[in-house]
Amino acid sequence: MSPWLPILMAVPVLGAIVVALLPKGGDKLAKQVTLAVSLLVLVLTGVMAAQFKPGGARFQFTAEYDWIPSFGVKFGVGVDGVALVLIALSAVLVPIVVLASWYDADGVKTADGTIVTPKRSVKTYFSLLLVLEAMMIGVFAATDVFLFYVFFEAMLIPMYFMIGSYGGAQRSYAAVKFLLYSLFGGLLMLVAVIGLYVAASKGTFMFEPLIGAVKDPTTQKWLFGGFFIAFAIKAPLWPVHTWLPDAAAQAPAGAAVLLVGVLDKVGTFGMLRFCLELFPDAAKSFTMPIVVLSVISIIYGAIVAIGQTDMKRLIAYTSISHFGFIVLGVFAMSNIAQTGAALYMVNHGFATGALFLAAGFLIARRGSPFIADYGGVQKVAPLLAGFFLVAGLAGLSLPGLSSFVSEFMVMIGTYSSSAHGSGAFTVAAGISAVAVILAAVYILWMVQRTLNGPTAEPVKAFKDLNAREVWVLAPLIALIIGFGFFPKPLIDVIQPSVVHTLTNVNVSTAIAERGTGQ
Repeated sequence: MSPWLPILMAVPVLGAIVVALLPKGGDKLAKQVTLAVSLLVLVLTGVMAAQFKPGGARFQFTAEYDWIPSFGVKFGVGVDGVALVLIALSAVLVPIVVLASWYDADGVKTADGTIVTPKRSVKTYFSLLLVLEAMMIGVFAATDVFLFYVFFEAMLIPMYFMIGSYGGAQRSYAAVKFLLYSLFGGLLMLVAVIGLYVAASKGTFMFEPLIGAVKDPTTQKWLFGGFFIAFAIKAPLWPVHTWLPDAAAQAPAGAAVLLVGVLDKVGTFGMLRFCLELFPDAAKSFTMPIVVLSVISIIYGAIVAIGQTDMKRLIAYTSISHFGFIVLGVFAMSNIAQTGAALYMVNHGFATGALFLAAGFLIARRGSPFIADYGGVQKVAPLLAGFFLVAGLAGLSLPGLSSFVSEFMVMIGTYSSSAHGSGAFTVAAGISAVAVILAAVYILWMVQRTLNGPTAEPVKAFKDLNAREVWVLAPLIALIIGFGFFPKPLIDVIQPSVVHTLTNVNVSTAIAERGTGQ
């Protein structure tokens, strides 16, 4: 057994305990300890990832400990390529969010200059960040389905308090809405997890023994539905998406980055890992309706984003469109489309994270999230404007930036997929291409209104990025550009896991490879 993953989960939990026990008045020390712990997790993740063998066993760094032996529940962890890159995404984003959130727990300035005071302390905020990091690592590492469900639900707790205690004026409403939607999806998933245990008759919740264990087609469809709805809410996919714009708009910028950049990926990760492999026949039966929902999400999210006047809500709606692309790639059932979907999960985290944080820095200076309250930012804060522009261009998948690679792979893989002998994938890819044009509209419109034109009177007092803020945005922009020109390291790690998935869904190698041109 490997100790890597238990250690990665234990370090932030122990860090959270240390931060919580610091003496009163030690807010600065709490921030410094949180940053140090998150950087340690990043280093450990990098060392672990360097030992991962893409051509080796599917699940590596595995560890199993008996948890509830009478029900066959184990604390089982391990990572394949997709889980590894998502854990790495979490490890990269958390220290960046800590640095970006240095003053978020001190209060939020509104447009009239007043400060909205948080309900809880600075120490609590940074403790919650570390607890959330442990949960995010755990949910991607879990190889026991029941353990996955526990982490799936437990993640709600720190995020609920981060939104409800440290967010904007409507934070309580947004936090409760987020919690209720997520709990409803979690309840359906719990019923499906229990049903899976009974129907499989394996006496275990471990993932690999459960692959293909449910033979009855009707049972597969019901269980698939329970898992899929829970993941669709988490993703979020139209029409169960309405909690996201409110939660993202009211959350502190750093919490919004983790919410949209990582937590929502649990939904699409769950579709790829659990929905397809545990219920392959049901997945094939529901593919066309899900493709339709994904295409609606792509177009709907893009169109509604165009009409937004609030920057954070606009970014949230763009994410609904992007998640539609990811779901489309997952259910296209081709190698290149699913590889592109998994890559999209990572690249979306970098691009949307940078955009949320740049928008957060603008809002912190002006005290308003409304686009109309800005104008001419590039004249007084050119560095901030430049980072905001590059992050926005990544959001519209400009060639040369990382999002373009994953979006192109999803579209070309969907277009060429013939796994179901239907031309519907060609139609889906064609309709989805319209979103590329719409993305240019909503991003360039936001950039034009905020960065260019006459300088608004309150904007004239803006200061450009300080050293801390540059350290927040520069790594994300470097990753966006680096993986835009050289995505091969990520693809090489992801693709073997995708092949395993396609094999377990009984998609022939010939069909799977058709998407890659092999």
